[in-house]
Amino acid sequence: MTERWGWQPTAWLQDGLPTWRWRAAPAGLMTRRQMRAADLAPCGADPVAQVVCRRGRRWALLWDVADLGPKRIPSTAQLAALDRALAARRRCPTCSRDVGYCIPRSLGSCLDCHAPLTAAVHAAA
Repeated sequence: MTERWGWQPTAWLQDGLPTWRWRAAPAGLMTRRQMRAADLAPCGADPVAQVVCRRGRRWALLWDVADLGPKRIPSTAQLAALDRALAARRRCPTCSRDVGYCIPRSLGSCLDCHAPLTAAVHAAA
C-alpha cells in the first residue's frame, strides 16, 4: 500500500485489496458510478482497492483513474436492435398488444390476459 498511495494509516487489507472507510480513500480512485458519470470504463483493468461503509455491510470496488479508458458508444444498429428487443418484451403473446410494461416471464402473458376476472373488477371500480 505504501508504494502506490503513500503511507495510509487508516487502510487495511481485506480480501487482498487495500480497504478504506467511506470517504477516506485517496484521490485518484473511482467507483463504477463515478466512472459512468465521467463516461469511463474499466477496459479490462482489475479493481485496485475498495471502500467499506455501514459496518462492513456495504462496499464498493475502486479503480485507478490511470487504468480507465473511454466508454464504448453503441452504433445506431445496436440501439435499433435494443429498441426492437424491448418492444418484443412488451408485446403480449396472447392478445398481441403492446401493454406498456415488460411481460413477466413467470406469467407468460399480460396481467389482463392472465387474470381476466380480476382485471375486469379493477376496471369497473
